[in-house]
Amino acid sequence: MAIIELKNVQKVYGTGAAQVVALKNINFKANLGEVVLIMGPSGAGKSTFLTIAGSLQKPTTGEVIVNGQNIARISAKASDHLRLMQLGFVLQAYNLVPFLKIREQFELVNKVKKRGNISQEKLQELLKQLGINSLLDKYPSELSGGQQQRAAIARALYANPQILLADEPTASLDSENVAEVGQLFKNLAKNYNKSVLLVTHDPRLKQYADHIYEMMDGNIKQEI
Repeated sequence: MAIIELKNVQKVYGTGAAQVVALKNINFKANLGEVVLIMGPSGAGKSTFLTIAGSLQKPTTGEVIVNGQNIARISAKASDHLRLMQLGFVLQAYNLVPFLKIREQFELVNKVKKRGNISQEKLQELLKQLGINSLLDKYPSELSGGQQQRAAIARALYANPQILLADEPTASLDSENVAEVGQLFKNLAKNYNKSVLLVTHDPRLKQYADHIYEMMDGNIKQEI
């Protein structure tokens, strides 16, 4: 069974002459243990797709099913709980708190989500795997772009989500770092049994994907 599925999802903004159909009857699914790319140029609808899949906004019509539950019409409080417990986000700007050291980023997660996070032992293992275990006393501004990206991924995974949603995760990275991050996402999906959804226009990530969807003008089509 798919861990996340969109069925006939449409998103419409505005009314009358100002109406814009951002998503047009989207059908999509992803399983645990897979990396799925959602590709397309700017304005294709990728960001709208991500925010609806991540329960940050609601579709106009259609179903969004996460772990067997249709979340398309759940309350704002239920959406907050869903994001806290099952969804992890890695944003283009990394979203690390600039005045907190890397170790304090995880302490912040503990204050917001008091149960269900991975153990400290597993966190240390993850930090070592990501190559940032020696950077815990650094501030985000003291890290390279690739290091900040890995720290953001570690923080997202610390909350132990089943689904990891990443928005343009390699937009500011050179090819060496893209290869590193791409392999990392692949390892996370396989070794930690996560569903990893990457919204991107970067073709360099294709080799790390199990499935690739192409978005254009609010439509989606599975390529692989």
